[in-house]
Amino acid sequence: MSSDTTFKGVILAFICFAAYAFSDGSIKLVDGRVSPFLAGFIGSSFGVFAIPFLMKRGDHWLDLVRTTNWPLWSLRFVCSAVGTIGSIIAFTQLSMAEAFCLIFLLPSFATIMSVIFLKEQVGIKRWSAVLIGFLGVLVVLRPGFRELQTGHLAALASGFAGAVTIIIFRAMGPKEKNISLYGAGLLGSVLICAVVAVPSFQMPSSGDFALLAAFGTLGAVGNVLMMLASFYAPPAIVGPIQYSQMLWAILLGYLVFAWFWIGEKPPFVVYPAALTGLVGIALIVGSGLLTLTRERKRGVALPPSVAGKSEAALAIKPEEGD
Repeated sequence: MSSDTTFKGVILAFICFAAYAFSDGSIKLVDGRVSPFLAGFIGSSFGVFAIPFLMKRGDHWLDLVRTTNWPLWSLRFVCSAVGTIGSIIAFTQLSMAEAFCLIFLLPSFATIMSVIFLKEQVGIKRWSAVLIGFLGVLVVLRPGFRELQTGHLAALASGFAGAVTIIIFRAMGPKEKNISLYGAGLLGSVLICAVVAVPSFQMPSSGDFALLAAFGTLGAVGNVLMMLASFYAPPAIVGPIQYSQMLWAILLGYLVFAWFWIGEKPPFVVYPAALTGLVGIALIVGSGLLTLTRERKRGVALPPSVAGKSEAALAIKPEEGD
């Protein structure tokens, strides 16, 4: 790839992850007024609009529900719903930076599962990255010094579900059509969230519906941009850009949500706990970057461990005929 083409891919990747961050920010603005299940159903439904842009030559709409491996396709179906619901609860109850911090444990979870299920050989540097990531979580959560919330567990569950999804993508390999795996994720989030939302259904206000529409639309736009970014730039370059979401999380947390007083501290004030949290964030980001670097050098099967949105990793997954 030429330098100009790669630069275009990098810019698209930055815009993509900004779209994902603002998508999650839209959920935070809902501030729990809508159940996470109904929010997941409405937001995920907008993923349908990305399908025409994600389909490749030779793909058909029925490929959304066709697969070469039904057990793994079904597991992807369930993991997508768990990841969606978990992230919504996390961004509702926690600061954006803290939620991202825990969800970004995904590379560490993926490393552990790759050893167990894919029989990968993991060296001392990747194991060190795993330990650094979990150390970062301890620094952020400070167990014993603060009360842990459901949001913390939800964020970890979302990260774990995302890691399972990465392992599924690697296990199924290039023979499985990406549009099929996208269909599993989309249908899983929409159908499971719809079923679970029925008992407590309450029509959201027009303002909340607009925020949920933004949540879903920005996520769909991010998926398309990620596909374009991976077309212009190699995965080794696109993958690490995911951590730009952490910068957006900090900016949104201190410049937007603090202004509205939605679960964040007022901006431009330094708190000792906030400084400790930044140390933890640095450890987790460093852990993820080290994992991505070692996976690239050791030739680990694609896609790389992209956290936050499983569809982002799917856009980087190779497919036969590419």
